[in-house]
Amino acid sequence: MSKAIKIQANGGPEVMAYGENDPGRPGPGQVLVRHTAIGLNFLDVYYRSGLYPAPAGFPLILGNEAAGVVVEIGDGVEGLKKGDRVAYVGPLGAYSDERVITASVLVRVPDGVSDEQAAAMMLKGMTAEYLLRRTFPVKPGDTILYHAAAGGVGLILGQWAKHLGATVIGTASSAEKIALAKAHGFDHVINYRETDFVGAVREITGGKLCDVVYDSVGKDTFPGSLDCLRPRGLFVSFGQSSGPIPPFNMALLSQKGSLYATRPTIFSYNAKREDLEASAKALFEVVASGAVKIEINQRYALKDAAKAHSDLEARKTTGTSILLP
Repeated sequence: MSKAIKIQANGGPEVMAYGENDPGRPGPGQVLVRHTAIGLNFLDVYYRSGLYPAPAGFPLILGNEAAGVVVEIGDGVEGLKKGDRVAYVGPLGAYSDERVITASVLVRVPDGVSDEQAAAMMLKGMTAEYLLRRTFPVKPGDTILYHAAAGGVGLILGQWAKHLGATVIGTASSAEKIALAKAHGFDHVINYRETDFVGAVREITGGKLCDVVYDSVGKDTFPGSLDCLRPRGLFVSFGQSSGPIPPFNMALLSQKGSLYATRPTIFSYNAKREDLEASAKALFEVVASGAVKIEINQRYALKDAAKAHSDLEARKTTGTSILLP
């Protein structure tokens, strides 16, 4: 029998239970995928804790990202066959050995990209893609600030932003994480526990500040992130690992230089099939070229997902982590 991690209620890592799960059979437009590697993301913590509501109630299987092999195909599915290697960022349900999933969310994994790499990079890599190429199209000469530089998205985005010709500034919490970020494209990395990152950004940029700030931390870096932006710069809030940003008066944006602010999600940016395919193609190409390297720093057995969540929330992990069925 196939296995999965399920939760019956929101809570800490202890609510995650490993047990038997029947994935069912694929219906029209669906395929059955046997997972070979599963991505671990802070988004999973949001759904487990209840910060993001479960879309279909409980019991709930966590996880939006995985890679695997097509083992059965439902009626009406075109462009896929049994044995194809595929990966996805899709609806919840990835913390499982096997799952039935809508074929339209799958992309074929090209030769030269391993299943582990694909599972590790789809959500994080396509997040970096839309942030750098669509939310704020980064170009040579731009200066960007990215918080949590040693995280999974950060290590991909740092390399990609440098490849695009930007000056890349990051924040991190330890000497180890600073060194890791600097090895992955970041020109400057600020230890936010020891240094006022706003003052450090002013010094690094000679007072010119940044064109864009990418912030997945939330409460702990707000409103400091706004003070790192040049007039009419863009504040991109795409996560809240430290808690949500408190409500604020929109006049604050005008007071700090007629700033722009946005709260994007990958699911909005890749809602159309053509956008999903273009995003995945851009990601695969930049990885295949060697400009962006995907390194997996932690591997956990699927049954040990609770330990993986504990490590992630305690910021004991760096870069990318995966679960292995």
